[in-house]
Amino acid sequence: MKNILALITCIFFMLPIVGEAQVRVLSENIEFSGKIGTSQRQSLIIQNESDQAKVYSLKFLRGNIGSSQNVKICIEEKCYNLKKDLSKVKLTLQPNEIFTDLYLEVDLGISELRGSFDLHFANTENARDVFFVEAVYEVFNPVDDETNHKDISLGSIYPNPSNRIAQIDYEFKNPNASAKISINSFIGNPVAEYELDPLQRTLVINVADLNPGVYFYTLFVDNKNIVTKKLVVKK
Repeated sequence: MKNILALITCIFFMLPIVGEAQVRVLSENIEFSGKIGTSQRQSLIIQNESDQAKVYSLKFLRGNIGSSQNVKICIEEKCYNLKKDLSKVKLTLQPNEIFTDLYLEVDLGISELRGSFDLHFANTENARDVFFVEAVYEVFNPVDDETNHKDISLGSIYPNPSNRIAQIDYEFKNPNASAKISINSFIGNPVAEYELDPLQRTLVINVADLNPGVYFYTLFVDNKNIVTKKLVVKK
């Protein structure tokens, strides 16, 4: 009898533990990259893969967050500063719901810094039912190399070199002017072209699909070449 009980116990502990389905984070490559003093927001998409309604609370914020940086999480219109309000964050998910009204906002701080952080969520009724949101960030201090034109001012592209997202800050002085950024390869082949919107102040360029190497971007105002600068794309 003892041998049978021992065998049953052994089999029981060898069986996989079946728990509730985890929430799945559908957002990929949660990255924040920008210059000192700016703020960025990204949308998070998560899915409750179970057939039960669940409530999750935010238990931990872990990572190397600088003293001048702030991380906020927004659920619909309500935002929480995670240095002060972490314990207040609760997320209710309906059965099989894909939740899209979740946002992560980062104040990038006042110094150059690179790091990562993650958020740990746990089911309020089952501590083993958890999911994580992971993010990385990079803060740059771009060279002050602004191009001033009578119709528009244009900063230098940053980060430079870049491997995913590059940004150019600009400001229209004449909203009726037509301005665009043209990107060409090192040998002069056109790669992309972007019309600048007078109602915006930043052009965001996805360079992830470009081959590593040297490119040149040119500002055109009313179809006239104003200035050309270098962009380096890395792996």
